[in-house]
Amino acid sequence: MTKELTSADLSATFDAFNRHDVDGVMEVFADDAVFYAVGGNEVYGTKIEGKEAIAAAFSAVWAGMKDARWDHHSHFVSGDRAVSEWTFSGTDGDGNRVEAEGADLFTLRDGKIIVKQAFRKNRPVLQG
Repeated sequence: MTKELTSADLSATFDAFNRHDVDGVMEVFADDAVFYAVGGNEVYGTKIEGKEAIAAAFSAVWAGMKDARWDHHSHFVSGDRAVSEWTFSGTDGDGNRVEAEGADLFTLRDGKIIVKQAFRKNRPVLQG
């Protein structure tokens, strides 16, 4: 029997995001996962394919925003789909701050995330 991903698993994953613990975050991603980031030139943002590339993208966010956090996160899972809501905040190297609500839509397979589709409110950067 395959383990199902639960809302508690997603909560633990977002706690790992807040610790900037790439190994902890990636435990729930399938090797062939796809991440659609909030920004990019395409209609879907930026498409990042594969567990290693996704881990590198998350690590780059943490390197660029040492205080990056996803607070007030909540989660629900229904079958092979899940949703997480959160408030993202972070400050870049120039002191510019981002704070905005967002959500992730997930597609699941065998207890792992195979698609992470990220959405975030488009707010002006708060000047540092």
